[in-house]
Amino acid sequence: MIVVTGGAGFIGSNIVAALNDAGRRDVVVCDLLRSDGKWLNLRKRLVQDIIPPDELMRWLDGRHDIEAIVHMGANASTLETDGDDVMRRNFRFSLALLDWCTARGVRLIYASSAATYGDGALGFDDNLSLSHLQKLRPLNLYGWSKHLFDQVVATRLEAGEKPPPLCVGLKFFNVFGPNEYHKGPMMSLVSKYFAAIRRGETIDLFRSYHPDYKDGEQLRDFVYVSDITDVILWLLDVKEAVGLFNLGSGRARSFIDLVGSIFDTLGLERKIRFVEMPEAMRPRYQYFTQSDPTRLRAAGYNRPGTELETAVSHFVRTHLDTEDPYR
Repeated sequence: MIVVTGGAGFIGSNIVAALNDAGRRDVVVCDLLRSDGKWLNLRKRLVQDIIPPDELMRWLDGRHDIEAIVHMGANASTLETDGDDVMRRNFRFSLALLDWCTARGVRLIYASSAATYGDGALGFDDNLSLSHLQKLRPLNLYGWSKHLFDQVVATRLEAGEKPPPLCVGLKFFNVFGPNEYHKGPMMSLVSKYFAAIRRGETIDLFRSYHPDYKDGEQLRDFVYVSDITDVILWLLDVKEAVGLFNLGSGRARSFIDLVGSIFDTLGLERKIRFVEMPEAMRPRYQYFTQSDPTRLRAAGYNRPGTELETAVSHFVRTHLDTEDPYR
């Protein structure tokens, strides 16, 4: 049996879909559905149970049929300011799962984040050594919570403690794709702007306040969610591994490229204007992110990522521009 925490959320529900598509029916979801339509992310899926997070540790107690835990559940808002809630949901819950998997020899795949890299001044090296991790300075509470957990894993390893047989953290970059519609302002720009572009509206992008970047040419590593699930399915066939892996496309692209691909897919003239960025965002704004896939490739995963234009076109044609946009 495989447990997917955050399994009704964006990446989590895509993992459930990928597992079902691979023939796995023994999937248990841990999540809160609440009232924001997250249940629609699972409407096409077969799962054996849906467990609230505060009941998961009791549910796991005494079980011997768990093959792996894929831990995606978190408060993922980069705008969150409630530190106690973030510590409870992102850090301490992760620690409990780590301890449980360690004690029982159960494989653990967990979500770290590219937000742990802060402004990117030190690069994007997914080095799990404690000396490297302690140099990073995340810019928001969410990134810091993920960074804390990465450091705990590194601390235990350097102390000679035995981790779960598979203990892998995944540093997600800018993921987009189906089933992110419940995320509101945290949705990718593809989901956020698709309907407006189809209506023929002009799309707003932030001006640049950095001399090295023109307006709209701020760069991000955009990665299609199907590339994420491909890596996770591959990892679930790996019996033993410990490490942090960047999960991105490995190629930084501009916001103009991203939004422009939506116009191009729909055969529409690009209508983009540039607006002022809120002053509060400017000191912490990242102008460049790009994953380095070297360690993932060295571990044996060699499938190429989906090109941005191909990914946007697939997302639009297969999901957004259909009656049922869910995977």
